[in-house]
Amino acid sequence: MMAKQDTNIIYGRHPVMEAVKAGKSIDKVMLQQGIRGEYEKELRFICKQNDVQLQVVPKERLNRFINGNHQGVIGFISLIEYQSIENVLPLVYEQSETPLFLILDGVTDVRNFGAIARSAEIAGVHAIIIPQKGAALINADAIKTSAGALTKIPVCRENSLVNTIEFLQSSGVQVFASSLEAEGLIQNLDFKIPVALIIGSEDLGVQQSIMRKADKTFIIPQVGTSDSFNVSVATGIMLYEVMRQRFG
Repeated sequence: MMAKQDTNIIYGRHPVMEAVKAGKSIDKVMLQQGIRGEYEKELRFICKQNDVQLQVVPKERLNRFINGNHQGVIGFISLIEYQSIENVLPLVYEQSETPLFLILDGVTDVRNFGAIARSAEIAGVHAIIIPQKGAALINADAIKTSAGALTKIPVCRENSLVNTIEFLQSSGVQVFASSLEAEGLIQNLDFKIPVALIIGSEDLGVQQSIMRKADKTFIIPQVGTSDSFNVSVATGIMLYEVMRQRFG
């Protein structure tokens, strides 16, 4: 049974190519395995030039999204306009506010992403930072789950989370990460200073290459036998602690 066609999907060789060339906000492009020649070369070049993720997938995967003739290529148009952390951070300082950011390292479930965005907007997060690859699509489900928060809070899609963390640290922002191996409790950290919180993926947590860049790690207290909280629940707990310290 074929999936219902999403309104944020474009397909066909010419429409996808022109959308990428025009600089439209595109989450990713899927190209059918086996397609070779000038079109494939040009598409790869244009996607790289415009920082658009390109995935090569079986035809069967494309068929799950498109009922008609997709010509071996589909693109996912983002429902929001992505921003750059290098532009957002100075604005936060100019408004005399204490920066608060979320860095999502591999959160791929759209409903978790939406729930995180909803909590983030309520807690006064200034931007959500995601990687160019390996992040949830910001589709209708994500926006619905966020209760519209994804249309209000800036989302920064960056090529390298490591470089982004280094930029934040050089700009006076401390970077904290949750880790089950940490000894310090979350409530013992100072969240009244400029802070970015790293949130790991649903199954693997924070990558070690990212974890090593954190200024400090912490653990959320738990007494049950489950491995950890759901990622969106854990994020809500972290943000509540930030609000408790900042606003009493």
